[in-house]
Amino acid sequence: MYTHRSGKYLLSLFLLLLAMAVQAQVLKPATWSYDVSKKQAAVGEEIELIFNVKIDKDWYLYSSDFDPELGPMVTEFKFAKHPSYELVGKIKPVNPKKKYDDLWEGEYTYFVGTAQFRQKIKVLQPTLQVKGSYEYQVCTDIDGKCIPFDDDFTFSNSQVSISGTAIPATTATGATDAPASINMPAATTTAPDTTATAAVTSDTATASINTTTAQDTATLAATPATTASEPEEGLLTFMLIAFGSGLVALLTPCVFPMVPMTVSFFTGSSSNRGQAIFKALIYGLSIIAIYTVIGTVVARLFGADGANFISTHWLPNVLFFLVFVIFAMSFFGMFEITLPSSWLNKVDAQADKGGWVGVFFMAFTLVLVSFSCTGPIVGSILVASAGGETLRPIVGMFGFSLAFALPFTLFAIFPSWLKGLPKSGGWLNSVKVVLGFIELALALKFLSVADQVYHWGILDREVYLALWIVIFTLMGFYLLGKLKFSHDSDVPYIGVPRLFFAIATFGFVVYLVPGLFGAPLKALSGYLPPQATHDFDLAAINRQGGGSIANNTTQLCETPKYSDFLHLPHGLQGYFDLEQAKKCAAEQGKPIFIDFTGHGCVNCREMEANVWSDPQVLKRLQEDYIIVALYVDDKTELAENEKYISKYDSKEKATIGKKYADYQITKFNVNAQPYYVLMDENENVLVKPTAYDLSVENFVKFLDAGVAAYKAKQQVAQQ
Repeated sequence: MYTHRSGKYLLSLFLLLLAMAVQAQVLKPATWSYDVSKKQAAVGEEIELIFNVKIDKDWYLYSSDFDPELGPMVTEFKFAKHPSYELVGKIKPVNPKKKYDDLWEGEYTYFVGTAQFRQKIKVLQPTLQVKGSYEYQVCTDIDGKCIPFDDDFTFSNSQVSISGTAIPATTATGATDAPASINMPAATTTAPDTTATAAVTSDTATASINTTTAQDTATLAATPATTASEPEEGLLTFMLIAFGSGLVALLTPCVFPMVPMTVSFFTGSSSNRGQAIFKALIYGLSIIAIYTVIGTVVARLFGADGANFISTHWLPNVLFFLVFVIFAMSFFGMFEITLPSSWLNKVDAQADKGGWVGVFFMAFTLVLVSFSCTGPIVGSILVASAGGETLRPIVGMFGFSLAFALPFTLFAIFPSWLKGLPKSGGWLNSVKVVLGFIELALALKFLSVADQVYHWGILDREVYLALWIVIFTLMGFYLLGKLKFSHDSDVPYIGVPRLFFAIATFGFVVYLVPGLFGAPLKALSGYLPPQATHDFDLAAINRQGGGSIANNTTQLCETPKYSDFLHLPHGLQGYFDLEQAKKCAAEQGKPIFIDFTGHGCVNCREMEANVWSDPQVLKRLQEDYIIVALYVDDKTELAENEKYISKYDSKEKATIGKKYADYQITKFNVNAQPYYVLMDENENVLVKPTAYDLSVENFVKFLDAGVAAYKAKQQVAQQ
């Protein structure tokens, strides 16, 4: 009997330990190792320090070469000064991927699977000693976790043998304690400082490059060199948009009438139908080739290095704004954008020579003659693709030209289809004018980018929306025949398709109107200026004036520390220091809501935008809890008497971020954000903490359960 019970207890203990091991939440999805470009070097030579990273499946690591003000946390390196070396240039990530994020309203770079960073140095002494630290963030979309880390590194003569005599360092490029990440100009969205730290150490601290296994090296070597290219979905979507633009271009008055004329030429000048079809195929392929070459030239001119300049600098954005406005004026009929007649005559003369070369020059003639209508559309595609991606201009032009060439080829193969084409008329000019309104609306996006980056204050959110409302209202009246331009025909009645387009346009205008009063308009978040630029936000005014939420200022026991640069969303009031929150919770008899968050945590922002914004959640947070937001990536220095050495990793915690990242790990055995904890003033956890979950219903249940648990504890304490 005793043996049976002992075995049962041992089994229970084993299962309990196994469950604890499975539930452990201190994650380390990235493993770092170090290498050098050559094992032997002489004093005065340059070598590369190589940082290799293995990233767990379903996780990604933010790179170092995007704007640190965008939002996500850039990977940042710091090199300690030493007379044995000097830095040459900045650290370089090797082939990171790129992605545009609608939430941050900007493009960032990242790695999946493996990552590599390289820093070139010049050796100045035979005894080499390179020490420093790095900070980075890894995230996963599986369960919405983001984790900041920091660690140290060391390179020495154990990794590379140095020969020669010492030479003095040059102060211009010497090593420095300043961050070695690539700081790009400010992007379209301003955000708090996103460089971050955390209290988690890697097993590779001060490691030698010999820790890199053969398997690691093979994995890194197998990393595709094309990882910097845009994801296939983005290119496919862009090509489909360009394809649609090509179909629209066919409906312009410069192109549509040429379809039957061109097809008739092929069928009339060929000895048989087979030859006519073959000539039409060559004609279509020539059109595709011409436009694709244009896209290739644009790709070569801009290249990936121009991405940040084009996307953030005021000069290209203002230039693109003016180009779009000029295109719109052309479509409205103020003038025509035409090429020199001498160009057209020379190309047309080559087309008259006949033969296969003549077919190519016929295609070239079509491209040039139709330029006044297709030029603005082609220009729009090239402007949209000129953000640095090498493939985008090529793919865009291929998609456009494929749609543009398709009808000429198909109608030559099936000439009987020509009978079903609508006749040319005023409706073609109407297509041009509608495109002009759209060009004018899109032009504002480029001016808005420059306005946000340089804080001109020209296009705040409500001004931008007001202009869009006016533009699309005028477009709706035009579709109804209430506006008329110089080249328009009389509209005796409105056709059904035109009526449907008008209904869609006015519906869009109605959708925009609430945005003037603070509605978020989430569907257009990537095109509108940030909500923070909105001066007349009724929701914010209502909160500040004690509308749906009780007067927030009366709920605070004292002025929150760090409130001059840290803020809660949706007008909520709370603290950013745990001790203040605990003191206030004891005074008011309320539980504490802890929000472990970060400036660079995109999933934290999603939770705030989609869950916290719900009235049920807002009411409970403000009325039932003392809120404290603990930023694990904030680099604000602590007061000298608040700095301490962590029992977890034996490192000094000298910033707000490191202090609360360390607290999250040591107290809750978790290092990912967002992470939400409900506890009392004595730090007793009330219910099981929760993390990233976009279900409002689940979050409301979580908050209600915390209040119920707190009240039950209070009743027990009173008894």
